Amino acid sequence: MENPILKLKNFNVYYDDVRVVNNIDINFEKNKITAIMGPSGCGKTTLLRAINRMHDFTPNARVEGEILLDNEDLNQMDAINVRRKIGMVFQRPNPFPTMSIYDNVISGYKLNGIKLKKAEQDEIVENSLTKSALWKEVKDTLHKRGSFLSGGQQQRLCIARTLAMKPEIILLDEPTSALDPIATQFIEELFLDLKKEVTLILVTHNMSQAARISNDTAFLYLGDLVEFGKTKRMFTTPENKRTEEYLIGKIG
Repeated sequence: MENPILKLKNFNVYYDDVRVVNNIDINFEKNKITAIMGPSGCGKTTLLRAINRMHDFTPNARVEGEILLDNEDLNQMDAINVRRKIGMVFQRPNPFPTMSIYDNVISGYKLNGIKLKKAEQDEIVENSLTKSALWKEVKDTLHKRGSFLSGGQQQRLCIARTLAMKPEIILLDEPTSALDPIATQFIEELFLDLKKEVTLILVTHNMSQAARISNDTAFLYLGDLVEFGKTKRMFTTPENKRTEEYLIGKIG
């Protein structure tokens, strides 16, 4: 891999004494979309949350191994800084329901106590909404609540909120599974555009989505990284029997 931005080495995640992610070694390439596929319960979301240090909030969870962002160890970094550098978008759109569209976008700054001038706030809001392909639709209603938007628009608002913090990586946990096909297509096209600026790591159950938009694909099964490589190659000539069985629907 030419240009990895994120490296996991001997990476394990435990809940109490149960290991749910097993000794994973994987490099994520900069400005690419990497899909993480696998059946339910295989460790995809657990792996994603561990990258973002979300397991810090789970008393019985622990992580072992190295996780390096630009060769800096994330386990030694302040968790708030980690989440600025690595944003996350969840399965269901979750704009803050009592906040306006405008305040949703800049909420990361307010929650972290970062003071901005009004002109700076305006610029961040417009840039982030433009990058998430939402600006033209909401520019005249910025001070209405984000919860009044459609599901697809709410998810783009969540993407704008993440982009506002200028992350290097965005983690996407089944980001279109709650959306209709038209909204899904719109978001997929948005991801293809966004990878020019950020690295995207996408957990998906949707094999056709992985085939459509990802550059690389990782296949997880029962916590193991079974196979990892270029998406096109993996979907046409998988090297591992279990990958092939998953792709044709025999397991999962």
